[in-house]
Amino acid sequence: MTNLSTFLGATALLALGAGAAIADPAVIFDLGGKFDKSFNESAFTGAQRWAEETGGTYAEFELTAEPQREQAIRRFAEQGYNPIIMVGFMSATPLGEIAPDYPDTKFVIVDAVVEQPNVRSVVFNEHEGSYLVGLLAGLASESGTVGFVGGMDIPLIRKFGCGYAQGVKAANADATVIANFTGTTPAAWNDPARGAELALAQIGQGADVVYAAAGATGVGVLQTAADQDIKSIGVDSNQNYLHPGEVLTSMIKRVDNAVYDAMTAGEAVETGVQVMGVANEGVGFALDEFNQDLITPEMKTAVDEAAAQIASGALQVHDYTADESCPALTF
Repeated sequence: MTNLSTFLGATALLALGAGAAIADPAVIFDLGGKFDKSFNESAFTGAQRWAEETGGTYAEFELTAEPQREQAIRRFAEQGYNPIIMVGFMSATPLGEIAPDYPDTKFVIVDAVVEQPNVRSVVFNEHEGSYLVGLLAGLASESGTVGFVGGMDIPLIRKFGCGYAQGVKAANADATVIANFTGTTPAAWNDPARGAELALAQIGQGADVVYAAAGATGVGVLQTAADQDIKSIGVDSNQNYLHPGEVLTSMIKRVDNAVYDAMTAGEAVETGVQVMGVANEGVGFALDEFNQDLITPEMKTAVDEAAAQIASGALQVHDYTADESCPALTF
């Protein structure tokens, strides 16, 4: 693997090896790093799976500052990497400006739509997966109060919270859902201490299940929940293993599959918008040896039935980003 993670000064260009392999794929990880135990790490898992199965190599870069986005995209394109995969919606604006300059290069962006002929945009029905874990939260809660800690306060994360609240209310119409966000800037994704602070405040208000949709910040939420002996819900990657017997479940967002599929297709990757939801196993909930004792047969039956209804279209989960309203939660 080629690790391209060196910037020389605040305005320097990305340092690329002169021998970069033409047409190898490249991945640009978002702020928080590829080992954030969440969104970025899921992308890394997909890239590693592709490399291990094929013996191929790929370039990678972990963003640490906003100005690096455009630099990284352009340098990878100039070196001939193809496709170039970006993890995170914050890369949408620079990609939209850069993609036309490299018409023979395929780009893939996860969590945003960029309308250019050489871009594949992968988006997820996070509200569907969040509904499923919200249903489990509502069924597991003994206090009737649950929490949601979102990262950056943007429509995408409200989409998580809204779907979650709908699931909670489906299990218990009288339940209370407390929602907070960790910030309004990209720093919100990498502040475990702030996540812990908000989780503790929600627990103080009676929450006995807390769902974190906040990237690396969520690690602090899950840790605090375990310390306070309440249940938590992980996000993006399967985070059940972080606190066995304490994490009720995780809302899995198959970013790994999106990256793996793009790398497998290579230069032939299809462009346009790809939507991943419950119906095509793009989102779901995690059940494994670390939480199997927390999910009763009745809970499993209820969530499986809900998933089947969502997949068939019989159950429509409200999408906050469609009209920026939420029938089950006031932000």
